[in-house]
Amino acid sequence: MKRLADLWLLGEQRQGAFEALFEALPEAALLLERSGRVRGANPALRRALGPAYPVQAGMAPDALFQPESRSLLTQWLARGGAAPAELRLIAPEGMPGLPVAPIRLGLPDGGAVLLLQDLAQRQLMAAKVAKAERLQTLGTLAGGIAHDFNNILAIILGAAEGAERLSGPAAAAELQQIREAAERGGGLVRQLLAYARQQVLAPRLVPLNQAVSGVARLLTPLLGPDIRLELALEKPERTVRIDPSELDRVVMNLAMNARQAMPTGGRLRLATGRQLLLQALPAMPEPVPAGRWTVLEVSDSGLGIPPEILPRIFEPFFTSRAQQGGTGMGLATVHGIVRQSGGYLTVSSRPGEGTCFRILLPRVEEAAPQAVADGAAEGPAPSSLMAAGGTAAPLLLVEDEGLLRQLAERSLRRAGWEVVAAEDAEAALELVEAGLAPRALVSDVIMPGMDGLALCGRLRHRFPALPVLLTSGYAPSMVETGVEGEGLRFLAKPYAPAQLVEAVKALLPR
Repeated sequence: MKRLADLWLLGEQRQGAFEALFEALPEAALLLERSGRVRGANPALRRALGPAYPVQAGMAPDALFQPESRSLLTQWLARGGAAPAELRLIAPEGMPGLPVAPIRLGLPDGGAVLLLQDLAQRQLMAAKVAKAERLQTLGTLAGGIAHDFNNILAIILGAAEGAERLSGPAAAAELQQIREAAERGGGLVRQLLAYARQQVLAPRLVPLNQAVSGVARLLTPLLGPDIRLELALEKPERTVRIDPSELDRVVMNLAMNARQAMPTGGRLRLATGRQLLLQALPAMPEPVPAGRWTVLEVSDSGLGIPPEILPRIFEPFFTSRAQQGGTGMGLATVHGIVRQSGGYLTVSSRPGEGTCFRILLPRVEEAAPQAVADGAAEGPAPSSLMAAGGTAAPLLLVEDEGLLRQLAERSLRRAGWEVVAAEDAEAALELVEAGLAPRALVSDVIMPGMDGLALCGRLRHRFPALPVLLTSGYAPSMVETGVEGEGLRFLAKPYAPAQLVEAVKALLPR
């Protein structure tokens, strides 16, 4: 800002340069005469005031501020000293006016430049920084506990399932409670990772209308007879790039929230469409940038959200339904999934008029690939699945957690597969060097030494068509890249033995 005064001192030949610099200031600014009257305003200030409050030469500067700010400004300009912490620009009746922090820069002729720094923008940036720091802290915390905690939960699930098979009916109810508690624990960790945008996603091109129609069929029996489900699907159909299971999770979560908001019945509407934004769209919880967006709207005719609660609904662990068992992670999870998928989530609501959530995902122009026809086999050709002598080649199981490795091996053998187990990637490579040609690889991602992704790369270099199932409770190396590739799947921990078996069945050819 000292550059303004320097230009002034250089004389009239530089007056044009001074005025150009004043006009280009990004902050709102007033140019004051020696008498204290207004000489001019820059474009940033004129935009902030709007056409209803034009700036005229010779007017008193306090006329551009709210009544409660005028005396503070006048006293400060007259007496000097510390600048007021906050002043508010004039605005239409009922509007608060833009909060600004004034800075006075004196000029050699006795005049001054009055800079008016936008406090609302500064507060917004501070809030964004604070939110990013909280998100990073929570992500670090969730990631730190997720891997080991999910391994422990997977062992509990496996042991409970095995004990349930061996015990009589008397113990079945107690063992079922153990399984349900472990599953709830795993669900909470997944919610934390989703909020912190630390999930491993498997994004692919998804026809949006088909996806919405599919989840609608699941919703109908869950909503009950008193809630009418409506679909409004725009044609032609749009394609989005997202993990389809996470898209289902988002819609189901929003729909269950809507059901809670309509205790006496109502209407739930799922709609698809598109939106072109030429400039950023102010929205809650955050503005949506300009661009081309594909839109999925979930709206209800329920009770609505009170305005004092609305700004907090995406905070983790904030809930207005604690007495009904709410954890406060549902909408935080939805927001995290949408943001990690490259999209934005907005909400609007009025008490008694319902609530509308809009999911905006980046526009994708390429079409989704055709689904594999029934009977077509994914994965390698059958000849690569056979060992010497015509017998089925074994699965290579790599898991560094001993108890979980034993449970997984037992479950896979019980399902009919031959299994060779290794405690880490290095041991698995030694088995391959000794002559093992695996039918498929089932590997943890996070292990001491070489991780599961690197092992997958090494084995696929040798066996290009090798089917691979990666498992993990938290895999930071895969968060950014997701899971993509032919014959490559991911199973999140904690998993039950039956889930592991089903995942391997889905991986291998029919």
